[in-house]
Amino acid sequence: MKKLISIVTPTFNEQGNIKELCSKISSEMKKLDYEYEHIVIDNNSNDGTIEILKKIAAEDKKLKVIINSRNFGHIKSPIHGILQSSGDAVIVMSSDFQDPPELIPEYIKEWEKGHKVVLGQKESSEEGTIKNLIRKLFYKLIKSISEVPLMMNTTGAGIFDRKIIEEIRKINDPYPYFRGLVSEITEDIKLIKFHQPNRASGKTKNNFYSLYDIGILGIIKHSKIPLRIMTMVGFFAGIFSVLVALIFLIYKLLFWDSFEWGVAPLIIGVFGFASLQIFMLGFIGEYVMNILTHTRKLPLVVEKERINF
Repeated sequence: MKKLISIVTPTFNEQGNIKELCSKISSEMKKLDYEYEHIVIDNNSNDGTIEILKKIAAEDKKLKVIINSRNFGHIKSPIHGILQSSGDAVIVMSSDFQDPPELIPEYIKEWEKGHKVVLGQKESSEEGTIKNLIRKLFYKLIKSISEVPLMMNTTGAGIFDRKIIEEIRKINDPYPYFRGLVSEITEDIKLIKFHQPNRASGKTKNNFYSLYDIGILGIIKHSKIPLRIMTMVGFFAGIFSVLVALIFLIYKLLFWDSFEWGVAPLIIGVFGFASLQIFMLGFIGEYVMNILTHTRKLPLVVEKERINF
């Protein structure tokens, strides 16, 4: 009996890409001796993507479609799609061709060798220089403070053995950092280097907030170091404040008539420490919000419609 490969692609307003993507995935899988299902989970697109998917699904029963009741975002929706798969292994890739479907045979080949996880790793990219630089700096930061060995320059695209998927299901994280979860579960991760092209059509859904969201999520999920740094900074800032106050007091006592306090040091000190406190409170708030998200026990998504399941 042939093994089943599940391919999961999340979409939102991808009418310019989705038809070619489905065709390309189908073409790649027909070259291989595997059964497959292609699961597309859509965040309630409003540009015609859903209509295109319904037409394709009517002719191709291997295409399974989940339509969410609203846009649940780029973190929760893909995880839900992954958990609905039934394959012996699950391939995850974006719908904009920045994760090339041509990598599918390579993913499967390495999985056949026994690797539980095979990820695509960007060796180079056609993204802007500034964005690339920011990504590299972020990866270096999170790698240096993370409690698990996170993979550099990966998007989460790759193939995952069924055992890994079932472990993720058990964790039941309502707002997961997927790459971090995988690294928590196993160190058996094979990397395949590739050149990342620009998206084929349409506008990227990644903006400053979405990238910030992923970045902060990766930090708070897998590191306690920021909290420890805040504690140390607060401690040493307190000592520094006392020393500065003592120095000013001594100078005033020694040079009572000539030394003037002035308001500038006071204003600078107040604003400096206030800014530091706001930053630290904001970071602590991210940890608290993550706890709140867990305690609310909301579903990853709410589905509006399923096709071909």
